[in-house]
Amino acid sequence: MSTFLIILGCLILMAIVVVQIGRVTELANQIRGEEEVQWETNRQNGVLSLVFLVVFLFLVFWSAGHFKNWMLGYGPHAAASAHGGLLDDLFDVTLFFTGLVFILTHLALFWFAYKYAGRKDGRSAFIPHDNKVEVIWTVVPAVVMCFLVIRGLIAWNDVMADIPEDAVPAVIPLDAGVLNDDGKEEYMEIEATGSQFLWYLRYPGKDARLGARNYKLITGRNPLGQDWSDPKNLDDFQANELVLPVNKKVRVRITSRDVLHNFALPHFRVKMDAVPGMPTYFVFTPTMTTEEYRRKLREYPEYQKPSDPNDPNSDPLWKVFDFELACQELCGSGHFSMRKTVRIVTEDEYIDWLAQQQSYYMSSIRGTDEDPLKDELLPSERQERKFEFDEAADKALSATDPAEKTFALNYVTYKENSFELSKFAQAELDNLAAFLKKYPAVQVEIVTSAADTDNADTNLTLADNRAKAIGDYLRSQGIAAERFRSFTAPGDASKTEVRIVQQ
Repeated sequence: MSTFLIILGCLILMAIVVVQIGRVTELANQIRGEEEVQWETNRQNGVLSLVFLVVFLFLVFWSAGHFKNWMLGYGPHAAASAHGGLLDDLFDVTLFFTGLVFILTHLALFWFAYKYAGRKDGRSAFIPHDNKVEVIWTVVPAVVMCFLVIRGLIAWNDVMADIPEDAVPAVIPLDAGVLNDDGKEEYMEIEATGSQFLWYLRYPGKDARLGARNYKLITGRNPLGQDWSDPKNLDDFQANELVLPVNKKVRVRITSRDVLHNFALPHFRVKMDAVPGMPTYFVFTPTMTTEEYRRKLREYPEYQKPSDPNDPNSDPLWKVFDFELACQELCGSGHFSMRKTVRIVTEDEYIDWLAQQQSYYMSSIRGTDEDPLKDELLPSERQERKFEFDEAADKALSATDPAEKTFALNYVTYKENSFELSKFAQAELDNLAAFLKKYPAVQVEIVTSAADTDNADTNLTLADNRAKAIGDYLRSQGIAAERFRSFTAPGDASKTEVRIVQQ
């Protein structure tokens, strides 16, 4: 409370001083005469204008030189994309002309304030019209503007050009500008969807194509409204960071789920609005990996400073640098959080990263109520299960110990409380039938377990029927009855095993 009273007292005293100075100045003016004071004030303002001009222009050029290594387009921050240099050049040319006008305007403004300050014997010239001056200040700006506009249109048409109509999508395309064996350019396509307040980044899978979307399909489990009946969607995956291979042409589909956002990669000179209901795009080619950019920064003393000002032992700024994806549209209170890390890597690093990604459908949708294919076996699953079966069967076939000649049929399942084989079971038994056809001398026993519980008799009957269903299916696939024997045994009701008894 005492501190507040002291501050309040100081403010009151300052107000009194200001008022008293004003009164003294007014009395002095009355004594010296209003006209004399006016001429003196004009002279002082003229001199101060010159001082301001010198200090102001000095600070303009000093600050530009001092901070140039922090600004995009200068020092280490040259564009890291193929088209970025064109935009930087356009900016430099525009800056030259506007900067020249800026300097000349301020020189004239403050010099005139000094040169033509009001004087007792001064007389202003009356110039109602001057054709020469008007032609100069009309024609010169018009010519310069035409030059800048035409240059800007050329840059716009080049930067905003879409991919060629005959270009081919690829998971990892050839380097930009290199044609494949069919004489066509390759590119990769990803999708960025803005939402309050995050980015959804979607990549295509092995088919190199993004699946269809429908906003009516958006749910908590399906935030992008992907249409799972479209096969192209099944291998698409979502990433937590934007990872791209260097020197590959990238086409980014850009859209929004709610309000206006902006997809911005400042270091690549990429900036495009994300508009609800109106997909946009941007095509660019990264030309520098994150590590290469860091090595550039390392050469400048500004980036040798600790990344944490409170910890002098923290990593230097160049070492922790990352490209970033930001939203450059005021999209709401959480706008600041719409940032993602961008990593530009070599082709080998990108291949390793791709190998770690999992299809969003397989990780989050498969087998749920939102999966329209939950009762079907996908081609990729069929292939994986066949590989797993073949590996187990070949191992049992080559074993010398009789105890190791048994392997499990992991995917033989039935409809609930039934002995009717599911589609998944049929696919597994197809693998067994193919195995028996490949080795015509092999004979096997198929053991279906029945749980030993209070309902042992019921479980045994169900297991017997399931064993019979397996036998019927194998015979329907052309396997002779003498090549296998199916029976039940106590154990886990969900377990089915194959034992090789002759080969």
